[in-house]
Amino acid sequence: MPAITRIETGPRMSQAVIHGSTVYLAGQVGAPGASVADQTRAVLDQIDRLLAVAGTDKTRILSAQIWLADMATFPEMNGVWDAWVPAGHTPARATGSASLATPDYKVEIIVVAALP
Repeated sequence: MPAITRIETGPRMSQAVIHGSTVYLAGQVGAPGASVADQTRAVLDQIDRLLAVAGTDKTRILSAQIWLADMATFPEMNGVWDAWVPAGHTPARATGSASLATPDYKVEIIVVAALP
């Protein structure tokens, strides 16, 4: 049975969990109050960092779930996402709107990636 490795484990959750050859990231959020573009950039930086700690990178993302506090900000978030995601390595993706943990959070992204 494959081992389970937890990364940056806290009392409530881990920021990443590896099981077999799959890496599951917790939902990542940016600095409260910043613009959607700034929060998206911060989230994607966190995703890059956590994937590197896990031993993989954004070219191996299998799926992404993006939650926006307001769907009117979809184009703003997509502008940052499109500049970040590598051509030819776009994951399966879903985007929806939700009330996030606090009203100051405007975007949250959850990814699942494969190890090399």
